[in-house]
Amino acid sequence: MISQVFILSSKGDHLIYKDFRGEAKSDVVNVFYQMVTDLPADQPPVLMTHEGLHFIHVRQGGLYCVATTTANVSPFTIIEFLNRLTALIKDYCGSLSEKSVRMNFALIYEMLDEMLDYGYIQTTSTDILKNFIQTEAVSSKPFSLFDLRSVGLFGAETQQSKVAPSAAASRPIMSSRGDQEGKNEIFVDVVECLTVVIGSNGVLMKADIQGEIRVKCYLPSCSEMRIGLNEELSIGKSQLRGYGAAVRIDECSFHQAVRLDEFESYRILKICPSQGEQTVMQYQLCDDLPSAPPFRLFPTVERDSGDRLLIYLKMRCDLPPKSVVPSDFTTNLVLACILKPTTSLSQELSSPDQSAELQPSCKVIQWEIPRFPGGAQLSALFKVEVPGLSAASLLEVGPVCMSFELPKHTCTGLQIRFLRLSPAQPGPSQRWVRYLTHSDSYTIRI
Repeated sequence: MISQVFILSSKGDHLIYKDFRGEAKSDVVNVFYQMVTDLPADQPPVLMTHEGLHFIHVRQGGLYCVATTTANVSPFTIIEFLNRLTALIKDYCGSLSEKSVRMNFALIYEMLDEMLDYGYIQTTSTDILKNFIQTEAVSSKPFSLFDLRSVGLFGAETQQSKVAPSAAASRPIMSSRGDQEGKNEIFVDVVECLTVVIGSNGVLMKADIQGEIRVKCYLPSCSEMRIGLNEELSIGKSQLRGYGAAVRIDECSFHQAVRLDEFESYRILKICPSQGEQTVMQYQLCDDLPSAPPFRLFPTVERDSGDRLLIYLKMRCDLPPKSVVPSDFTTNLVLACILKPTTSLSQELSSPDQSAELQPSCKVIQWEIPRFPGGAQLSALFKVEVPGLSAASLLEVGPVCMSFELPKHTCTGLQIRFLRLSPAQPGPSQRWVRYLTHSDSYTIRI
C-alpha cells in the first residue's frame, strides 16, 4: 500500500503532493530531497529509508516521481506503478516536464484519485481512466501540422527536422472536444540505448545495446496493427536469415498483448493498440556491434613546464557523412584527484561555436559540441594549471565520457519494414516511424 505520492522538480520544487493514509509527517518531501542531494553519486538509489518510511522513486523528464510506504511491499510493484504514472501523464498531458505538470496539476490530482483508493492501486489503464477523467488537458504549446522545427522521442525537443511534426506526438490523447484535427495518427519509435567501453589502446572492450519498440496511438479505433521487422533478423545464436545484411540480437521480450503467430516465419508483430503509449518489444545485444562505434577519440596527455598539464583530444565521428549529431553532444573529461581549489583552465577549440568549462565540483572538464557531422574530426587543447603537479598525476587523467543522441540511426540495424492497420481507418491517417540511439554510458579510457 502507498502512503504518499509526490512529484518534485530537479530543484526540489513541490509540483504534486497527495497523502492517502496520513501515516507520515508533512516534511517528507524535504526529507527526500535532502537525502537525494546529500548523496555523492549522480544517480541515487531507487529505494531509500528514513525513520521507518520507505522512499521509492523514478526520475524521468528531469522530475522526481516518488511514492512512500511504511508497509513491507514489493518495491518492484511501486516502481512499475510510478513508471505507469509517468506514462499516463505523457498520455494525458502530452509530455512529461515541469511545465506540463504545473499546467495540468488538476488533471493529475484527478488521475491519482482514480488510480489509488486509500493507497491501494486500482487501475493504471489509459482506456479505463478515459471513462472517469473529466478535466481537459492544457497543452504546453499549440499543435500545428506545419511546425517542422524539431521532433524527438514522443515529443522531446531536438534539432532534428524533416521527420515528423514537432508537436504531433506531444499532444494529449484526449484533445478538446471540439478539436478533431489530426486524430488519426500513430507513432512507432525504435529506441536504442548504447553502452560502450573503449580501452586506452583503442580496442573495443564492451559494447551493449538495449532497445525498445514503442508505439503511441492516437487512432480512435483500430482492431489490429501489423509491424514488419527486418526479414533478416536473427535472435540468439540461430542461423542467419534472409538474403540481405544480417541483423542480430541476443534476446527479446514482448508486450503481453503482442501476438507472435507470424513472427517466427515472417518477423511480423501483431497487436491491438490502445490509445496512449506502450512498449511492444524489448531487445538486447551484448558484447558485439554490427559496425564500428559511432565516435573515436585520440587523446594525448603530457606535462608541460612547471605545473601545467596539456591535454589534446582529437575526436572523429564514424557515422555516414550525411548524419549530423544535434546540439546535445557533451564530452566530459574526468580529472579525478588532480583538481585543487586553485586549478585553472585555458582551452583552444577547433571551432568558435564549441565551448568548454572546468567543473571543480564534478572534477571534470565539460566540452560541448553544438554540431558534429558524420565523417568529421574535431579537436581541443586544454591547458590545466595544477599547483604541485607531479608525474604520477598523469595517471589520474581520464576517462572520457560522452553523452549524445543520434536521430535516424540504430546501431543494431533493426528497421521497421512496414506498418499496416486493419480495418482501414475512416478519413486520412498518418503513420510515423522514427529511430533514435542515445548513450547510456560511452566511456573511452586514456
